[in-house]
Amino acid sequence: MPKMKTNSGAKKRFALTGTGKIKRKHAYKSHILTKKTKKQKRRLTHFSILNASNVNSVKEMLGLK
Repeated sequence: MPKMKTNSGAKKRFALTGTGKIKRKHAYKSHILTKKTKKQKRRLTHFSILNASNVNSVKEMLGLK
């Protein structure tokens, strides 16, 4: 049986926490920052936990399932 391949894009975008949850970065923080408020940019800086509805698909892409 062949080896499982991880999705290259997914392994750059997601990381596992110590408790097994998947963390992700917020979108809209890379460019066109002049029209965004300081508050909005500051909130987009922090990591977030992946929504439960997407966990199974991301785990499959990361080869964890």
